[in-house]
Amino acid sequence: MADRDGVVSRTFRALVESADRKFARVRDLPSYGRAQGQHYFQKVFKAYMRLWKYQQDHRAELVRAGLNRWEIGEIASRIGQLYFGQYMRTSEARFIVEAYVFYEAILSRSYFEGTKVRDLGVRFKELRFYARFLLVSLILNRTEMVKILVERFRALVDDCKANFRETNFKEWKLVVQEIIRFMDVDTSFTITNARPVRYCAMFDSHPASLPCIARFHAKKVLKFRDAILMSYHRNEVKFAELTLDTYRMLQCLEWEPSGSFYHKRPVEPKENGFAVDHSGASGVIDLNLAADMTDPTLPSNPRKAILYHPSVTHLMAVMATVCEELPPESVMLVYLSASGKAGCINTSQIETSGGSRRTSKNKVVSQNSLEQNNHVNGKKGSSDHSDGYLWLGAKGNSGSNNLYPADIIPFTRRPLFLVIDSDSSHAFKAGD
Repeated sequence: MADRDGVVSRTFRALVESADRKFARVRDLPSYGRAQGQHYFQKVFKAYMRLWKYQQDHRAELVRAGLNRWEIGEIASRIGQLYFGQYMRTSEARFIVEAYVFYEAILSRSYFEGTKVRDLGVRFKELRFYARFLLVSLILNRTEMVKILVERFRALVDDCKANFRETNFKEWKLVVQEIIRFMDVDTSFTITNARPVRYCAMFDSHPASLPCIARFHAKKVLKFRDAILMSYHRNEVKFAELTLDTYRMLQCLEWEPSGSFYHKRPVEPKENGFAVDHSGASGVIDLNLAADMTDPTLPSNPRKAILYHPSVTHLMAVMATVCEELPPESVMLVYLSASGKAGCINTSQIETSGGSRRTSKNKVVSQNSLEQNNHVNGKKGSSDHSDGYLWLGAKGNSGSNNLYPADIIPFTRRPLFLVIDSDSSHAFKAGD
């Protein structure tokens, strides 16, 4: 038996190393572009599914050989991370729902907490797990789960500070502060029973039920396929690299995974009327749960590239990539939230305690073309370079940090829907 356990353990470790090497190839791939990393993703996903099945089939031997519960949690966390990464690249709801399923299973089975491990490396894995699960729950509008995770996350950071006094956990304290600030400002946490910002089949009409729209498309029907969401302000309300502006826009551009998911509340899983004990060696995760939370009849979500504090050159590179890969008869939405003055604080995210929302008064939408209005009748137009730009810079007022209306004109060769959320949005207004 000892020999068999040794063989199983060595095979398991080899599978872990192989999967980790493949994971490293896709971890830092950019989230924009239709062809980015699809081949590698399939390989790494297959490797982790094989690893997951192997640890399920040989759990007894692996436990006897010294397998730790946090190691199972780390594998499940990596799979969840893969699913979330694929959601960020494709915006397909099924991927983020799968990520939620794996993360929720890790939490319910206490794969990390139950070990009480005093190993600093393991505690960092647990901290990263909570931060990622928080982001997934936030995007899915699982407000009750977010509240639970915040309390556990805060307690974990305090415990780490108490038990590892020689280590500075300042960055993790900032993460806790970020999510608490986000919850204080976001209306979904301040308004009871608030409906989701996403389009939801329970509240919104299905596109198939609106045949009258067809008469507006006599010759050509453009499909909304891609979006670029960018925010650059000082002292923004954000969590990770998701600002309040881009978070709300992301939600507005998607369908709720399903109506039942919106109403779903965490319940204790039961078998034959009795609560299931997840403290044991169970490694089974209900993958059918994800299928129950998605509706194949809903339209697909547009792909979204979310950019946090990009440079002007990086923003233009992303726009060029998305524009180049835009399918025929498709339209691209570009949302740019930034100040028109160096060093200004974003005031569009200020909320009252009652949860009311302010929006920028200077939001302008332009479709298909942009024209500058400079020096009309010998006078300086509103979009002149001296005052008509978005400021994308950490400090100073360098011209290289300024995004001008003329910078966007080349991308209007493809159908473009432009939203400028800024105090200088007037400069981007299309000419009459």
